[in-house]
Amino acid sequence: MTAAGAPGEERRALVPPPLADDAHKGDAGRVLCLVGSRLMPGAAVLAARAAQRAGAGLVCVGARDREVLAALAVAAPEAVHLDLGTGSATFAIGARADHALVLGCGLGVELARELFTAACAANRSVPLVADADALNAVAGEPERLRDWPGPLVLTPHPGEAARLLGRVLGGDDAARLEAARELARRTGGICCLKGARTVVSDGAHVYVNDTGNPGMATAGAGDVLAGVLGAYLALTATGAHPAWTPLDAACAAVRVHGLAGDLAAAHAGRRGLIASDLVGALPAAQRRLEA
Repeated sequence: MTAAGAPGEERRALVPPPLADDAHKGDAGRVLCLVGSRLMPGAAVLAARAAQRAGAGLVCVGARDREVLAALAVAAPEAVHLDLGTGSATFAIGARADHALVLGCGLGVELARELFTAACAANRSVPLVADADALNAVAGEPERLRDWPGPLVLTPHPGEAARLLGRVLGGDDAARLEAARELARRTGGICCLKGARTVVSDGAHVYVNDTGNPGMATAGAGDVLAGVLGAYLALTATGAHPAWTPLDAACAAVRVHGLAGDLAAAHAGRRGLIASDLVGALPAAQRRLEA
């Protein structure tokens, strides 16, 4: 389903494919999250928990700061850890067999730039979610994201999109659609331009989301979306669902993220909504869309 009346909009598959009755963790998808820092360990927790609640079979968090791994041990005990504090990040990332990567949430610009370079050198061709500081690290030069050898999804909010494009963005629907298309074309990826009526585009196709509410304008909501995207994109790389595309995954993740926000707001109110509420509402949101 798509938002009614949005120009240029096309229908996408908005529900992830079901797992087989005999599925194992690999079939559900393995997600590596390169997220979080000493000052923002919560970003790692939110992204990891969201990926888990979105159905990832295994979530690994790679971090350099011990504070991140300590927070995960308590708040996301199902996640496994990749200590990036010693040794080669390129080797550590390349030695894994993940189906999708999430990069940028709470990292800081310098570390995001370093880990993007390391991940590219590892020559992984799996889908990548570039969020937050992974985008700030290429401000004004979005074409640098073309270095990624696999499918790419970038998730800028309007401020990050303006920094990527090096210009002020218009706030009307037509300007947002054009900005999403331009970023998709310049990066060779799929752009999810966040905000009210999030716009998803691969440069040719456009989806305008119709779920979500102003209560989601809260710190950490983007980390949750990044985690959901990681889980849904992983399903495109397991080999079990050849018809499920990265664009399908991006549209579905945006829609379920917004619906989780609507369900959370119905319980906590828009003013009281926090990002953790979105994670908690993901199972119910997914069940509703699957019905």
